[in-house]
Amino acid sequence: MSNKYTIAFYNIENLFDTKDDEHTNDDDFLPTSAKRWTTKRYEKKLKKLGRVISQIGEEDVDFPPAIVGLAEVENKYVVKDLIKSKYLKHYNYDIVHYDSSDERGIDVALIYNADVFKVSHSEPFAVYLTKEDGSRDYTRDVLLVTGRLNNEQVHIIVNHWSSRRQGQQETEHKRLTAADTVNRIIEVLQKNYDDPKIIVMGDFNDTPQNNSLLSIEEKSNLYNPFKKVSTQEKGSLNHNFEWHLFDQILISTNFFNATSTQFNLSEADVFNSKFLTQYHGKYKGQPFRTYVGKRYKGGYSDHFPVYIELKEDG
Repeated sequence: MSNKYTIAFYNIENLFDTKDDEHTNDDDFLPTSAKRWTTKRYEKKLKKLGRVISQIGEEDVDFPPAIVGLAEVENKYVVKDLIKSKYLKHYNYDIVHYDSSDERGIDVALIYNADVFKVSHSEPFAVYLTKEDGSRDYTRDVLLVTGRLNNEQVHIIVNHWSSRRQGQQETEHKRLTAADTVNRIIEVLQKNYDDPKIIVMGDFNDTPQNNSLLSIEEKSNLYNPFKKVSTQEKGSLNHNFEWHLFDQILISTNFFNATSTQFNLSEADVFNSKFLTQYHGKYKGQPFRTYVGKRYKGGYSDHFPVYIELKEDG
C-alpha cells in the first residue's frame, strides 16, 4: 500500500481583510480606498482561493494538500477565514502564523491538515536588511514549522523574499541575505536533530538558477526539483510576457535515502489548471489576478501555486 501527500506553496496576492489596521500599511485594501476592497470582494476571494487549494494535486491524491505555505496574508484572521471558506471547511485545517514587521503588512503562513500533520514547534526568523542610510529595512520573516507527517518528522521553512521592484541586480543582496538566514536555520536544525528532513518553500523572487537559490541548494544540501519544471513556456508568474518560476519547493537530499525516510518524491509541478488563467485577450494563459493596478478583475492571484507529492511506501 502507498499513500501520497501533496505539499504546496501559494502566493495568494494580498489577502487583506477590510478593516483598517493602524499598525500596517493596509490603506489600499479598505472599502474607502481607490481599489474599493469590500466585504463582498474579500469573501469572493476567500472562496476562490479555497477552491484552488482544495484541487492542488487532486489528479494523483484523493484529498487536498496536507501542507500549504502561503505568502501575502495580512494577519492570522484572514488565514482563519480562508480555512473556514466553502471548499476547505470540511477538512481539518489548522494554521501557523506570526505577525512580521514587513512594511506592506504582509506575512507568510502555513495551513495544514491536522489529521495527517501534527505540529510540534514553530518559530519566525527575521531577515535583517538595512537601507542605504543604515536604518532597518523591514521585510517578511522566514517561518519554521516542525511536525510529523504521518509519523515522520519534517521541518518546513516558508519564505517570501524581497521583490525585484527596484531592479534584479539592485535588490539581489536582499535575497542573498534571506538565503543566508535559511542556511543558518538549517545549520541549527542539523545540529539539533539527527538526519533532519527539511522542506524549503516560498516565493523567492528568484529563479532556480539564481545565486540565492543555488546558495541554499549547495550550502544546505538541498535538491530543487523545480530546476526541471522551469521552461520558457512555464512558470508560476508572468511579467512582461515572460514566464518566471519564482515559487519553488526544495527538499533535503536525505529524502532520496530509502533507509532514512518512508517518503520519496513522486512529483513536482506548477498547478496551472485552465480555470486559474485568463481565458482570452492578450494575457490569455496568464494567472487570472484579483487586481491589475487599481482595477478589480475578480480573479485568484497573480501567481500559480506550486506543489510536490511525497509518496509513502509501506
